[in-house]
Amino acid sequence: MKANKLKEIWSKGGCVLNGWLSIPCAFSAEIMAAQGYDSIGIDLQHGIVDYQEAVGMLQAMRASEVTPLVRPAWLDPVHIMKALDAGAYGVVCPMINSRAEAEQLVSYVRYPPTGIRSFGPSRALISTGGGNYLGEADEEIVCFAMIETAQALERLDEIATTPGLDGIYIGPADLTIGLTGKKYPPGFDREEPEIIDAISRILRASHDAGIKAALHCGSPAYAAKAAKWGFDLVTVSNDVRLLAGAAAASVGSFRSLMAEQANEPKNEKGSY
Repeated sequence: MKANKLKEIWSKGGCVLNGWLSIPCAFSAEIMAAQGYDSIGIDLQHGIVDYQEAVGMLQAMRASEVTPLVRPAWLDPVHIMKALDAGAYGVVCPMINSRAEAEQLVSYVRYPPTGIRSFGPSRALISTGGGNYLGEADEEIVCFAMIETAQALERLDEIATTPGLDGIYIGPADLTIGLTGKKYPPGFDREEPEIIDAISRILRASHDAGIKAALHCGSPAYAAKAAKWGFDLVTVSNDVRLLAGAAAASVGSFRSLMAEQANEPKNEKGSY
């Protein structure tokens, strides 16, 4: 089984740059995977992606040898085990609110005797390079629990110390809603003092427990700041936002140039 590149980066003290996919398209996944990310997550929770489409996206990303991660729709053994069987090297599970739920998550990711994952890695046997998948998968696959609610923050230490958990992944939009209700609009790159305090607390608790800390970011500038704080993985934007941003910039540039031309004297001969 091929080694997990995330663990190689962490062993050298580096921060993983993670991309994010919400568009159900193998071609866009292939494009994103070729841009230099260390890993890319496929979002089955909020993305417009079903399982069969996710498999095609995993296949498309393989040529770039980017490490594939999957966020399942929920804490569900069916979704988690099928994502791993399809070749995911890591799971980012949403809305983990207690030690019991974290233990469930770990059990779905790990084979017996550590967990209850059923053996049948149909595509993973091929995409991971074959070899001793059963003997090596538990060591290579990373398991992240998402902290996104006030309840989870109250139980942070017990979640972070769950045996077999590799890291905590912060979803800042839901965390903000969970801690402050509708006081602030949802989104990434939080600057509010109480949210920064919560993010810092999660970072410290993760490292105190000997596991990794990850943060979902909206911009490269904020992600770089988070890496400086000590985060081990930062996700920068996603395919939807990148496409929308690039399209908006292109349209805006065209409109601006057209407005400038409208104010220029016209060439009476109509020449170029």
